[in-house]
Amino acid sequence: MNYQTIEFSVEAGVATIALNRPDRRNAMSDEMRAEFVSALQTVAGDKAIRALVLTGRGSAFCAGGDISGMKRRLDAPPGEVAFNGWSRQQRVHHAQSLLLNLPKPTIAAVNGAAAGLGADTALACDFVIGSEHTKFTWSYIKRGLIPDGGGLYFLPRRVGLALAKELIFSGRMVEADEALALGILDRTAPSGELLSSAQAWAVELAQGSATALALGKKILNESFERSAHEIFDLGSQAQAICYTSAEHREAVLAFLEKSSAKE
Repeated sequence: MNYQTIEFSVEAGVATIALNRPDRRNAMSDEMRAEFVSALQTVAGDKAIRALVLTGRGSAFCAGGDISGMKRRLDAPPGEVAFNGWSRQQRVHHAQSLLLNLPKPTIAAVNGAAAGLGADTALACDFVIGSEHTKFTWSYIKRGLIPDGGGLYFLPRRVGLALAKELIFSGRMVEADEALALGILDRTAPSGELLSSAQAWAVELAQGSATALALGKKILNESFERSAHEIFDLGSQAQAICYTSAEHREAVLAFLEKSSAKE
């Protein structure tokens, strides 16, 4: 597909999606969201792609939702506002769910400001890496809104409930050092090495069995909502699938051959 608002590339089994509206600080327009969804579906369906890195071009990671979409919402006839808003929310949630549930390791390389939906999108990834220029703000409150891209779910799991409330209620800016201390960032790298560091990390994370990674990630994503008994049950089912995988068979045979050679 010929993308207009994102860049998509694959190298060494790692896909890189770069939001590419630098003149709009990579604000998420309807066109960008559609292209983002298409790229995520490509990553999910291509077995040769083992991991994903998400970043932004220019000085920002993502400034949130495109303000032009907000203006169109205000200009809509009163009787259509609610349903139009609901329809838009379905598209937002579809994109965020695809990213959250991608059956491969995902890393957000947050190269600058991640605001509103941009901050939510970063936390929808498995891991977040930033630089000295990275900053986050859940600024929805300043537009009379609540986080609608998953922030109400992701942020408490990163920083705890009370701090998540403080960040969402205030909409204040969180600079890179604080973000690292709070656990919003998992690690940092110099700005000039951010993307290459994220890609190298993705290669490292993708070395294991794709089957085990996908199944383990799915269960981990549900582990806070389910009981220990349910997680054990899900783990048993997933392990049974792993027993039948080519990766498991090859790994066991290689181990046995290595052990035999030492005897």
